Amino acid sequence: MVFNARYLDYADLVLTEQWRAAGIHAGQAEPFECHVVKALVDYRKPIRIDEEIDGLIRVAEFGTTSMTSLIALHGAGADDLRASIEIVHVHVDLATGQPCPIPRTIRDAFAALA
Repeated sequence: MVFNARYLDYADLVLTEQWRAAGIHAGQAEPFECHVVKALVDYRKPIRIDEEIDGLIRVAEFGTTSMTSLIALHGAGADDLRASIEIVHVHVDLATGQPCPIPRTIRDAFAALA
């Protein structure tokens, strides 16, 4: 079996691909720096070593400075849910480390994926 901490690694890969599809990347004109403030994993079934897993993701909610993403990790079929993962990010100003509003361009980029 895959060690349970790896489920968050898989979620990070799914999240990275979502951000890439939205055109959000390091070095962009309008910086988008986020810190994870919450990661909740609801384990349903084990993932086995070398097993192919599919990940589905959606932004469930935007706050002023935060966004909540929901990720589902599936085995071979859509009815083979292995884990549900909730990740909350807070957008921060790198100079101060303080939360700051998520830019409209970022919100629009995620909305375009829906």
